[in-house]
Amino acid sequence: AQNFGLQHLSSGHFLRENIKASTEVGEMAKQYIEKSLLVPDHVITYLMMSELENRCGQHWLLDGFPRTLGQAEALDKICEVDLVISLNIPFETLKDRLSRRWIHPPSGRVYNLDFNPPHVHGIDDVTGEPLVQQEDDKPEAVAARLRQYKDVAKPVIELYKSRGVLHQFSGTETNKIWPYVYTLFSNKITPIQSKEESGRFFTCSIVCVVLVLCPN
Repeated sequence: AQNFGLQHLSSGHFLRENIKASTEVGEMAKQYIEKSLLVPDHVITYLMMSELENRCGQHWLLDGFPRTLGQAEALDKICEVDLVISLNIPFETLKDRLSRRWIHPPSGRVYNLDFNPPHVHGIDDVTGEPLVQQEDDKPEAVAARLRQYKDVAKPVIELYKSRGVLHQFSGTETNKIWPYVYTLFSNKITPIQSKEESGRFFTCSIVCVVLVLCPN
């Protein structure tokens, strides 16, 4: 997102913010996350549509949305998707990476103990405040969520493939995948940073990454 001046909009981040604020949608989502279940379509869709409608006229990079056909259909009503990236990463690799993810809740900064660890273990680099691991990032929760995700995501992949906007990459190392993704994005939008300046794009992503460019 930094390389191309995009608004990085993560469904997971918005969920955590709403759970922290004890909003109505946050309380609904919390019930499912505590049981290691995927948050239902209607909850995610309501949350994301509210966020996206407030960001009309901006370029978006959607992370974690849409994950189901219902969510994709809802997204169709407010925008046209320009590009979809699907990463084919082995199950065990994803589970390990997500299980090693820690966040700084006030800012939303995400760390991974393997790829971008904090300078001091358990401490945010900027504020010095403690990092936390979300319940849904713990190993048992990650494994359950990935199994569910595989089943519901396949129709979404097929939908975007049929539209000619899907690009798929396989691998486990970010620095090997990133140059190809950077080139792909560069064909759609002018970069504002070189690919060497920011290359940790796929450290923990487990879902399609969707690019939406606003009309000129």
